[in-house]
Amino acid sequence: MARDHIAGDSFPERVRMGQLTRTFTPELVHQAVEEAGAWEERTKALPSTLMVYFTLAMWLFTGQGYGGVLRELLENIPRRAGEKWTRPARTGSVTKARARLGAAPLRWLFGQVAGVQGTPATPGVFWRGRRLVSLDGTLFDVPASDANAAYFGGGSNGERQAGYPQARMVALGECGTHAVVGAVFGPFATGERTLAHRLLHHLKAGMLLLADRGFPSFRLWEKAAATGADLLWRVSDSFRLPVVEVLPDGTYLSRLCEQRTKRTVLKTAEPN
Repeated sequence: MARDHIAGDSFPERVRMGQLTRTFTPELVHQAVEEAGAWEERTKALPSTLMVYFTLAMWLFTGQGYGGVLRELLENIPRRAGEKWTRPARTGSVTKARARLGAAPLRWLFGQVAGVQGTPATPGVFWRGRRLVSLDGTLFDVPASDANAAYFGGGSNGERQAGYPQARMVALGECGTHAVVGAVFGPFATGERTLAHRLLHHLKAGMLLLADRGFPSFRLWEKAAATGADLLWRVSDSFRLPVVEVLPDGTYLSRLCEQRTKRTVLKTAEPN
């Protein structure tokens, strides 16, 4: 069904675009293109700055195709003085423009805006004086191409790969605001714990790092604890945590042991 343009119809889109441009201001987007050397050689209907916003907006309008996302941009996003954006006749032009842009401007932008955002007054951000952050992982389908299949891989059905290739992401986020502090990607076969090591430099004293039962390991715990952050991680029922000393609050001290070297670290555990 065609969408009717009536008074107030585009208000939600304007709100979402406003949120987008408050975080990624036109000045910041222009700087990202400049830093990445991604300016087009001549004026085009789909300039680099528009394609940066287009790539970001795809995450706001995940149910729409290229044409729908571009329409929302052209109707609702503010322009700098002198900027004239037009909608191309074919969405294939958008694909070519995204390829010209590349990933570098988006990578630079992420580095500028990622990080903790909450204050002590923000609900859910602090607990007993510690800033709450959390590790988590997920999988993303990537386009089906020989190059993606070779690099990312994916789930298999017997001896054959099933479905699209998949990229694994592990992110460190701030609780309360859901702000992304850091994120790393890898092939499907790379485990979450392996990727998590690349995020530990974001931790510091005064943080409390939460993690689900897929993350605990001796090396990851040891390195995370060395950052000065406090750790609160779940473990599976099969994870062995021998009781060393029972504490008054019902928790107990235990030792996490590395099987190869038999080194141990002391930690507090809570009975299931």
